[in-house]
Amino acid sequence: MKKIVKDNIEIVIIEQNELWIEQASSAVNAIMDIKYQNDCSNIVIDKKCIAEDFFQLSTGLAGEIFQKLINYHIKLAIFGDFSIYTSQALKDFIYESNQGKDFFFVKTEEEAMEKFSTICK
Repeated sequence: MKKIVKDNIEIVIIEQNELWIEQASSAVNAIMDIKYQNDCSNIVIDKKCIAEDFFQLSTGLAGEIFQKLINYHIKLAIFGDFSIYTSQALKDFIYESNQGKDFFFVKTEEEAMEKFSTICK
């Protein structure tokens, strides 16, 4: 995990090769720890760190996590390859998320940082 500043916007980047988001409660607790330890509400995470259940909307995992993050005013960008998913519901979810200002699905870490730079000014 590293904290950077881009265009005067603080961003925490989670770069691990292990699952980091598997359950809603543990994910939210970990994200809250990051927020308070780093005094930062903008978080970027690699898709590889997220359990596949997150991307199956029927599990409710993504919705539960996103709702809690909204409540705590945390913005999250997930980067990786989402083209592997065929679910229209997930594609719509990703599209709608990318239209807002709280959650983003992008291809690269650099795109995630650019997104924060754009929306947090």
